[in-house]
Amino acid sequence: MARQAEAERERRAKVINAEGEFQAAARLAEAAEIIAVHPQPLQLRFLQTLTEVATENNSTILFPIPIDLLTPFLHRNQPAVGSGGNGELQG
Repeated sequence: MARQAEAERERRAKVINAEGEFQAAARLAEAAEIIAVHPQPLQLRFLQTLTEVATENNSTILFPIPIDLLTPFLHRNQPAVGSGGNGELQG
């Protein structure tokens, strides 16, 4: 009888755990849909996380920058398309 009761408790615990995992996955899917439409909250959450890490640990944080912010600077010294390098258009 004790084994049966123990098995029933384990079964219930597994069902509760699985239900919690299912709810967590559903909430993550909802969050992904929101972030796909509005990416700004993800950036804000990232900044909040950086703030928390900075106050808890004395460490160096590397802050990644989106590549689109650097693109104008990367192509700044390259000649424009269709240019012969001397400022005149090739025709």
